[in-house]
Formats: sequence, structure tokens, C-alpha cells
Amino acid sequence: MHVYLETERLILRRFTESDADDLFALNNDPDVMRYLNGGAPTPREVIEERTLPRLIAGGFYAALEKPAGRFLGWFHLRTVEGRPPDELELGYRLRKEAWGRGFATEGSIALIAKAFTELGAGRVFAQTMAVNLGSRRVMEKCGLSYVRTFHLDWPDPIEGSEQGEVEYEVLRSGWEAAHGA
Repeated sequence: MHVYLETERLILRRFTESDADDLFALNNDPDVMRYLNGGAPTPREVIEERTLPRLIAGGFYAALEKPAGRFLGWFHLRTVEGRPPDELELGYRLRKEAWGRGFATEGSIALIAKAFTELGAGRVFAQTMAVNLGSRRVMEKCGLSYVRTFHLDWPDPIEGSEQGEVEYEVLRSGWEAAHGA
């Protein structure tokens, strides 16, 4: 197992082909997918042929709960095409059973620290639907601040998409000031 990062309660590791079942279950929970595709089911072929290979390719990490190693979901910390290489995007998707237990905050805080202390990031940002208040609260707890609201052209709009997307960020200087670095 290639461990990318450990926290008090989490192990983040690279995805493997053996994660297909867990990823299929995660992406087929309507509550988990509510702000991503309106809760529509994802066929297993899509998970195996498109989603999982993209996650394996890099920047995405399976989140396992210590000590048993139960799959909770995933995090990502990655560069985004068209953005400067020192800007990293933070993201997360966790099973409903993990919500409200601080896992998203714990994993995100650790990834942000890694971005600034090991990866040379100048900025970490995250985006979500404006109506996704749970995800926005996680961003704020992690020290990210609201930057902007923007609108995407959704081919199949979902409930809340008319309110737009929001972007949050933390800059290296702000992170260092807050952490005495």
C-alpha cells in the first residue's frame, strides 16, 4: 500500500484497481452525489473504465479510517490544467456515514499543510456548489476564505445550480501567518 499521508484517524493512499467496489458504492449514493450530478446513479462500467483510471492516474487518494482500514471516500490535491503549477485544488468525497465526524476537515487540513510545507504551493483552492453548505463549512474550518461565486453552463442542470459555484482559497502567506511558519 502506497501511503501518501496519515493523520490521527486517516490513511490516505493511492487508488488501485481493487477499489472499484468501494468507489461504485460511493458514487451511487444519491446523497453523496446530490451536488455533483443530482444523485443520479453511475453505471459500474463508467466507474471501472473512466472514473477509477482517472483516480489512479494521480492526485486522488483513497481515505481509510484507522485502525481497521475501512474505506471512507477520497481526497484530492492536484494541479488543474490552465492554472499556475503552484496552485493546487483540494477536494473530497466521503461516504455519508463519515459526514459530521470531522474526517473531511482532518484530511483537508493535513493536505493543505503538505501543499505548503512539501509541495511548494502558493495557493490552495476548493470549489463547490453555492448551496452545498456542508462542504463550504469544511472549507472555512480548514482556513480557506471565500473568493468568488461563478456560474457554469450545466448540460443537465441540477437543483441549486442556478445559484452558482463558489471558490475558496488559502494563500501561502496566510497559511504561514496562521501556523507560525
